[in-house]
Amino acid sequence: MSHSHFIVEQFPKLAQQLRGRTALITGGAGFIGSHLAWALVACGANVRVLDDLSGGFEANLPKVPGPTDGAANTGTLAFTKASILDDQLLRRAISGCDFVFHQAALVSVPESVEKPEKCLQVNVEGTQRVLLASKDAGVKRVMFAASAAAYGNTPSLPSKESDLPDVWSPYAMSKVAGELLLRTFARCYGLSCISLRYFNIFGPRQDPKSPYAAVISAFADTLSAGKQPRVLGDGEQTRDFTYIDNVVLANMLAATSEKPLAGEVVNIGTGSRIRLLDVLKHMGEALRVDSTPTFGPPRAGDVRHSSADIAAARALLGYEPVVDFGEGIRRTLAWARR
Repeated sequence: MSHSHFIVEQFPKLAQQLRGRTALITGGAGFIGSHLAWALVACGANVRVLDDLSGGFEANLPKVPGPTDGAANTGTLAFTKASILDDQLLRRAISGCDFVFHQAALVSVPESVEKPEKCLQVNVEGTQRVLLASKDAGVKRVMFAASAAAYGNTPSLPSKESDLPDVWSPYAMSKVAGELLLRTFARCYGLSCISLRYFNIFGPRQDPKSPYAAVISAFADTLSAGKQPRVLGDGEQTRDFTYIDNVVLANMLAATSEKPLAGEVVNIGTGSRIRLLDVLKHMGEALRVDSTPTFGPPRAGDVRHSSADIAAARALLGYEPVVDFGEGIRRTLAWARR
């Protein structure tokens, strides 16, 4: 089941502002990018997706009628299989765009530890190429997928944007570098842009088969198959688990904000946190299965606790979470069992 129409239903003014606009989503066939694509198409936007399919699937994308098919208020979608490091195809995809939602990245913390050069190339050089192409094409605004990994093991919770970065992996470092690139482009070239620091995002279409699957999609897949889940570490670690619809809303609020944006960094989460063991308990109860886990060694580069202060997103974007953890889990499990 797709929840892509929630923007149209709950935020009609927002949908109206996006209708007929042209947007590029880098990494748009991935988990977050594809949810953005569905929602933008539902709003009537003309969506372009650039993805090398290293972590995404073309099947994640909406099948939309062609521009001549006469479907009222339905947007269009064009897909290009390419890396953000392919300058020619990237610039072609950005040409004529109002907005760029830059989601493409090497997203795995363990992979970044194993392959730091690849992480730098994709996440730092790639982001710079997206910003250069956006500046040259006269794009109205760029939204960057930043990460709560920037906070590391910051002792004070919830994490505030004014906290100093505390990076524990090449991935975390690369995302902070991306934020600094945005701020630089805003100051030097007047590019309107914003970094959205995502906390632990979960929901349908998150690939549970990936060796680096996000924990909730991996748990959902394991429990739905009647297998025993495995926890890395002691399970006492906490996260601000944030359902995907909240992230889609934040991106669209950022794109349509009438306030001038100049590379600000804002947290996108729920403002609450939950233990991994409690997540499993919740999922086991919902599925009526035994969710007692086995335990393994903690992952390299992982942080212990994480939660977001969302006051800045409220003030700057008018952001409020629209789906809470319990409802998000229900929707995710319904998808996993389909």
